[in-house]
Amino acid sequence: MNRAPFIHAHAAHADWRVALAECQRQLQIRMAASTTEQGVSATFTLGWCYLSDYYASESEVILDELHQAYPGVAWVGTIGVGVAASGVEYIDEPALALMVAPLPRESFRLFSGQQPLPTASSGFVAHTALVHAEGTTPDLQELLQELSARTTTGYLFGGLSSARNRPLHLADGVFSGGLSGVLFGPEVGLISRVTQGCQPAGPVRTVTRAEQNLVITLDGKPALDCVLQDRGLDEDLSNDELSHALSTTLVGLSTGAEDVPTWPGKFGADTFVRHLVGVDPRHRILAVADRVEPGMRLAFCTRNPEAARRDLVRIATEIRAELESSPTAHLSGVLYVSCSGRGGPHFGARHAELQTVRDVLGEVPLVGFFAGGEIARSHLYGYTGVLTVFTSQD
Repeated sequence: MNRAPFIHAHAAHADWRVALAECQRQLQIRMAASTTEQGVSATFTLGWCYLSDYYASESEVILDELHQAYPGVAWVGTIGVGVAASGVEYIDEPALALMVAPLPRESFRLFSGQQPLPTASSGFVAHTALVHAEGTTPDLQELLQELSARTTTGYLFGGLSSARNRPLHLADGVFSGGLSGVLFGPEVGLISRVTQGCQPAGPVRTVTRAEQNLVITLDGKPALDCVLQDRGLDEDLSNDELSHALSTTLVGLSTGAEDVPTWPGKFGADTFVRHLVGVDPRHRILAVADRVEPGMRLAFCTRNPEAARRDLVRIATEIRAELESSPTAHLSGVLYVSCSGRGGPHFGARHAELQTVRDVLGEVPLVGFFAGGEIARSHLYGYTGVLTVFTSQD
């Protein structure tokens, strides 16, 4: 692949036309300055469009405008309660972020409800996939696993649209429900990492009895007794006091010993953070927002801004080190999908999360959004960030 950079733009305005015009102005300036090492202007073929939910009702018109302005570009994206660019986050305000890439046309394929996955006879080999989806889609986890199995690496990355009004996603059209996105062939290089936003608040326990989403016993002890012990809570709390005390408690689930943290350590990428959604004080049972099976590992946890910042620095540093270890590899562009519960105040100040990424990776083309759930590999996460860097070779 030619070593040509991705180009990004971002803007916020109450009128989507003003914001889009500003983004187009930025893209025009950067496109004019963008050339390959051979001095030939880059041909942009794939674009990302992330819209705040304030623009949801105008999404079709915005996509039409992009198609008219950039007729050779295929567009993917979604709606979020916030969107992101390099060093900047727009949360709970009307904004959009765009990025375009000069990828070979044969190196990717869009998919959606109107564009099915390519067949084996098509000759296209899917290596990885960027996925956008709507959280109420039935059997979403199973659909992700099926899509993962259709790629040679099994690696998916992306997230769920998040909106107060109309969740939707884009793939040369506007869709509600299901999955859409873009499949990448093996010639599209990328490095991706998951960063956790929670920290264990107690030891890792083994689920010894569970039914559906009910955790009955942990290490042979009643589940409620375990969370009270691990969180240092009084056993004599009233039901209302108990519900309030557990309202900030989350559950980290993992299936293998390889991802077990050492308290007070940190979660690895194979831990899925889920909400505690109910408690039965009489039977000492907890309800979790996911299916739980005996043998799983479980640690009660809380959101921890400083731990989240350190872990974000860690994964960005790992990516940078991997790039630096290959003298012919170069960073072309970045996608960052973060949980809508992580942005803004959770990192201490506005823009702090995206500035943390920029401090490590530098001022690079980056866009993303704040999601209702994050996708990595074949799994759906919560309270995480998924940082994906596209690379090119000399």
